[in-house]
Amino acid sequence: MKWLRFAARNVLRNRRRSAITVLIAAVGTAAILIGGGFALYTYQSLREAAARESGHVILAHRNFFSKPEDVPLEHGLADYEALESELTASAAVRAALPRLQFSGLLSNGDRSAVFIGSGVDAGGEFRVRGPFLTVLAGSTLSPRPAAGDLPEIMVGKELASQLRAEPGSSLTLLSTSVEGSLNAQDVRVKGVFSVGVPELDKRIVMVHLATAQKLLLTDKITTLSVYLFDTDATDAVKARLAASHPEKATQTWLDQAFYYLAVRGLYDRIFGLMGAIIVALVLFAVANTLGMAVVERTREIGTLRAMGAPPALIVRNFALEGLVVGVAGALIGMVAAAVASIAVDFSGLSMPPPPGWSSGYPLHINFSLPLYGTTAVVVILASVVAAWSVSRAAANKAIVEALSHV
Repeated sequence: MKWLRFAARNVLRNRRRSAITVLIAAVGTAAILIGGGFALYTYQSLREAAARESGHVILAHRNFFSKPEDVPLEHGLADYEALESELTASAAVRAALPRLQFSGLLSNGDRSAVFIGSGVDAGGEFRVRGPFLTVLAGSTLSPRPAAGDLPEIMVGKELASQLRAEPGSSLTLLSTSVEGSLNAQDVRVKGVFSVGVPELDKRIVMVHLATAQKLLLTDKITTLSVYLFDTDATDAVKARLAASHPEKATQTWLDQAFYYLAVRGLYDRIFGLMGAIIVALVLFAVANTLGMAVVERTREIGTLRAMGAPPALIVRNFALEGLVVGVAGALIGMVAAAVASIAVDFSGLSMPPPPGWSSGYPLHINFSLPLYGTTAVVVILASVVAAWSVSRAAANKAIVEALSHV
């Protein structure tokens, strides 16, 4: 402890120079924490969006993911109701939702447009979608198909604009049935929505599962999406389902989260390089400060050597000074990053739309104890290494040469 006190006093011998070095270390620490917190928030948001869209675990026909279909629903699931009941009974499962994917033409009588449709269980679909589906006009599908009226449909924003459709408008779905024939179904628009991606909003349609099955003349579904309470349990649940239902194919949300994987790979490289540059700047700043201190104290070092102090003791003292500078900078930087994170949360700032999206998202900086701890350790180690590297030569210099240094 006494050596740490000596190191702190030595650091304070030149207060202005030491303050600038501590400030550089603090700014570097805060920059890494703010950038890393933003990246973690982005990962969390994209992971949540991907899992809510596809489900945490997706069950399908054993050939669904590996072989193309020659006719619609060739690799569809026919026994999904019993499987749905079994999955819903599990304590780890929040919901098990059947989905039927199909495509065709949507017409208003005068104009037609290609659509990509999803037949969904409306009772649970919009509950799990949460904020990742925005209803712009009208409302979501009724929990159950209405009897004695035209089937309900929800249309993407851009597709509704193309067909001049609004809530209450009558449209016609045309698609190829599982028998290869063209089938049509009159529907009524219940709502207009957006998923935030213009290319999807130009094509996307959602209908009741029963409506889609009637249109395609089938009782099958495309996939069964399993939603969990805990995303971290995805791999364990997938392994359990694969073991209990080997005749089915299974994938996780991560297997289908291509956008998430692309963004994470990009951000890992960007923020990784930024962090490495900042750590290098901290290392050079500490090395410059303590390098000047070593030059100024060369005769002092020679005196200590003449009194019997070994070179290792000299180097250790300078390393402790680097430790003091690193700890001070890391602590100030962590406090500054935490204050900045809270300020950003209350500011209501938003990020512009990312590439391929039509809407921005709120700016948030996540607080992560592992990130704070790792960053502090790296900055402190960089400071200690810088101090150790600049003091070795002076500590090993000949005593006579050190004493005569001017």
